Amino acid sequence: MATPTSDPARAPDPDVPPPLVLAVGACSATEQRLVNEWCQRTYPGADVLSHDARSVAVAMGDVADRQVVPVRVTWLPPDRGGRRAGLVDVLALMNPRRPWAPLQDRVAASRSSRVQVTAGQPATVADLRLRFTSEAGDGDDAALSAFVARQAVLTCDRAERAILGDRYKVPRLVAEQIAASARFRERIAALATELKLPVDEVQADGERCLTELATVQSPLGIDAYRRFMKPMHAYAWTVETDLEGLAPLRELNRKHALVFLPTHRSYVDPLVLQEVLQANDLPRNHVLGGDNMAWWPLGPIGKRAGVVFIRRNFGTDRVYKLAVREFLGHLVSKRFNLEWYIEGGRTRTGKLRPPKLGMLRYLTEAIDDDRADDVALVPVSIVYDRLREVGAMATEQSGKAKQREGLRWWVDYVRSQRQNVGKARVHFGEPFLLRGALADAGDADVRLEKVAFRICDGINAVTPITPTSLVAFALMGSGTALTYGQIAELTRPLLEYAQRRDLPGPVDEMARPDGLRPGLDTLMAAGVVDCFADGTEPVWSVVTSRLHVAAFYRNGVVHHFVNRAIIELALLEALRNDDDEDVTEAAWEAALRLRDLLKFEFFFAEKDLFREQIAGELELIDPRWREQVTSGAGATALLNGTTLLVAHRTLRSFVDAQLVVAELLAARDPHAAVDPKAFLQTCMDVGHQMVLQGQLHSDAAVSRESFTAAWDLAANRDLVNTPRPDVEAARLAWLEEVRNAIVGLEQVHFADSAALNEVLHGDR
Repeated sequence: MATPTSDPARAPDPDVPPPLVLAVGACSATEQRLVNEWCQRTYPGADVLSHDARSVAVAMGDVADRQVVPVRVTWLPPDRGGRRAGLVDVLALMNPRRPWAPLQDRVAASRSSRVQVTAGQPATVADLRLRFTSEAGDGDDAALSAFVARQAVLTCDRAERAILGDRYKVPRLVAEQIAASARFRERIAALATELKLPVDEVQADGERCLTELATVQSPLGIDAYRRFMKPMHAYAWTVETDLEGLAPLRELNRKHALVFLPTHRSYVDPLVLQEVLQANDLPRNHVLGGDNMAWWPLGPIGKRAGVVFIRRNFGTDRVYKLAVREFLGHLVSKRFNLEWYIEGGRTRTGKLRPPKLGMLRYLTEAIDDDRADDVALVPVSIVYDRLREVGAMATEQSGKAKQREGLRWWVDYVRSQRQNVGKARVHFGEPFLLRGALADAGDADVRLEKVAFRICDGINAVTPITPTSLVAFALMGSGTALTYGQIAELTRPLLEYAQRRDLPGPVDEMARPDGLRPGLDTLMAAGVVDCFADGTEPVWSVVTSRLHVAAFYRNGVVHHFVNRAIIELALLEALRNDDDEDVTEAAWEAALRLRDLLKFEFFFAEKDLFREQIAGELELIDPRWREQVTSGAGATALLNGTTLLVAHRTLRSFVDAQLVVAELLAARDPHAAVDPKAFLQTCMDVGHQMVLQGQLHSDAAVSRESFTAAWDLAANRDLVNTPRPDVEAARLAWLEEVRNAIVGLEQVHFADSAALNEVLHGDR
């Protein structure tokens, strides 16, 4: 890399063959002149050849030690207050990173600091021929010329990043590189044999799929995409970044590709994360998203900025699946960073959804095939104080159709994002290497599930408690309007618990006298909480028609309290069945049953670690718990002595959803087939009825997502569409198990209501 005016001349060495200089992308007379002048000063006597010439292989010759030097003219755009390029530049067909050809002479003469010649790392003819044979196998001069041309582009890209920064690390010629590789051709041939189709036909289909997947990133495209998408998020939130969690990633990225796996709460999740990475000069991720977002003009712009639009349903298209596998494998082999959303779609309940394993499976195959030494998986939590789209997602849970994305949808979304509604908090979990995680998981049949659960557990661990989520958690469990002082008194044990467990979030700030005001104000602005101020003092309560929205915010933190809730229910169940046996062991067995009952709603550790976690929770209640829980009286005293009861606030809506599914299954003919889609709609209808009749605690339980989780649990227990002869008895046993859990939840609710009553009337 050198400027046209600063390179020292090199005296030719008669014993060394002159290098071959490949002018990468010199597509104007000015650029060619700048390259020639640079070459005369730097490599006198060298040959200069266009990198896309078909005669590259012939020009290289057979002189093994002859060097091939790729060079490119780099144009630096003017800095417009920190902005390099925007959407207007694209629409006007003006690329500030490469001035219009007739203007290049003037720019080079008047603003010499904006232009320089960048040289990539040289390679010998022998090395290039060896790499060609290794990657592409056999090939003629034309194939070798194309390979060298691609290598020249990639080498200049790497050199240019020293000027532009890692944020502009972009892939080039991805589809061409994969399609030309011996590996891809071998797999295409094998697949063609299996499908009984001509190889040429399958090869052409594979190349079309690769072209569909591959992005054509450019610095201009990245800048334009950022400008186009900025109104969706830039004004709505102040981004707060976990810099401590971000710091190790830069060093880790020097050795491995990073795979970011964030929560998915909003359409803007990838936009918020990309700005965090951009601000900290990390390379841009390849974001894998659904092709439902590939509408014009977002699709064309997004493809030029690293967005990979994946078909939402692969079906039985094995060629497309092969293309996806090879595409991901190629990217990680070149250490390009990836990003996708392991939940598969936005959460409608605020709680982390069960993971989808498709992309993780393809990534694992790339590691198993040694496409890369390893990749680092990075759990990421993105939490918003307020999301305007929550209301729409909540109504979708009641059966309303999802609005189709498009230009009109985008305009409406942008209009709703004009005012700041709080903070967006981005926290990074502890990264881990995939190869080691797969080895630790052991059994090949379940290793993907274990890795996915580790990702989700890492996300949950760094998801912060916020004023919005904490106030929603307190108000939804009270069932009555509360003054600010009463809200503060109810949340005080929760904050003390969060401090003792060192949970993430502004816990110390919330413990201050006015620390919960931002949460109340946010929920009021969202129409979730109402304030009545005409009495002796203001009181706040959840708006009944907005329970699902309140539940969304509450559910963002319930995972922090699940183990504590299980302890409460397990001790109560052990006491109800106390036959002078060891209460500790009975409670442990009850805890395991509850863990199994809730395993499709929450992410639990392996049994041994889970037992350690439960013991740690008991330590927080009373360090002498082992002495107390040996008897029923001691266990009762342990429960009565705590100031924090969370089971009914944490678990009631999820167990109520299971009750609806369990009752409907128990009432069905055990031998009749069950259609999942029709059954879930019946659950919605019956759930609403049960709320009206007081059989469910609240409307928050009537959620398609929660009913789906309950259905998945039933299927996991072999209770639907099964030939087992005891299915009727098994369904009734599950229903009894759910009813027992609700009995425990009612007991905790009763005890907590007494504590609430003291808060409400203790000063009378």
